[in-house]
Amino acid sequence: MTTRSLPIPEGLAGMRVDAGLARLLGLSRTAAAALAAEGAVELDGAPAGKSDKLVVGAWLEVRLPEAAAPVENTPVDIEGMSILYADDDIVAVDKPPGVAAHATVGWHGPTVLGGLAAAGFRISTSGIHERQGIVHRLDVGTSGVMVVALSERAYTVLKRAFKQRTVEKRYHALVQGHPDPSSGTIDAPIGRHRGHDWKFAVVDGGRASVTHYDTLEAHPAASLLDVQLETGRTHQIRVHFAALHHPCCGDLTYGADPKLAGKLGLERQWLHARSLAFVHPADGRRVEITSPYPADLQHALDGLRLHGG
Repeated sequence: MTTRSLPIPEGLAGMRVDAGLARLLGLSRTAAAALAAEGAVELDGAPAGKSDKLVVGAWLEVRLPEAAAPVENTPVDIEGMSILYADDDIVAVDKPPGVAAHATVGWHGPTVLGGLAAAGFRISTSGIHERQGIVHRLDVGTSGVMVVALSERAYTVLKRAFKQRTVEKRYHALVQGHPDPSSGTIDAPIGRHRGHDWKFAVVDGGRASVTHYDTLEAHPAASLLDVQLETGRTHQIRVHFAALHHPCCGDLTYGADPKLAGKLGLERQWLHARSLAFVHPADGRRVEITSPYPADLQHALDGLRLHGG
């Protein structure tokens, strides 16, 4: 049995116990609810139910079975993960697909933090041990720019910047068909999919989610989009374009055509974190970091340009 004790952080204020634990500890919401039902979750010394609300500063204590204890970010060299920028406060990596941002329960693959540890980077920030330095995340299957805070100052400033939406996050996405209009804004709330705990969907009562997009290239079968996120919900781009019946090519989880994915040689969603722009937490200068397309996405796009899909 492993016990985790910590005060409720501001970012979880007002959330249900099961939802907050899922985000905080990397558990599924079902697993978090089961812990509450077993009496393994306490707030300020009193047992908490799965639907109880979290209050900032309340003392949380969770008893986790060993099998559910968060894993470590094992130091390991990660093929294809390169350093795009680094100084004393921040490091930006080019994250390849198949790599998680940090260790979570049930994930046994490589992590960005593990790769940074293997490369000799040392992170000196507060927060949950297995998420130290993490100020934002990319899906395991999404490639591209990801920045990690190395110092306490950078962690505090960048967390605030992402929360206040002052970081410019641009993605490139290859979606099926042709969004109409070709440039626009998707403003639709996102929440857990009611039928699948591991998926998300546009739902009434979901969290506010705003996606801006412009068409860069239009081909017979698909369109290459430049996407700017105003919010940063889990699977936001994938969910929003699937809701418009234009899923990311190769994204079988959200309804992409497997025949087109096979034709393009895609084994994951065509979605790439193209660039991040933000104010440097130490000296206030504007920093913009850009990532080139990885080989699999470039191959698919080249095929589309050559044959039209």
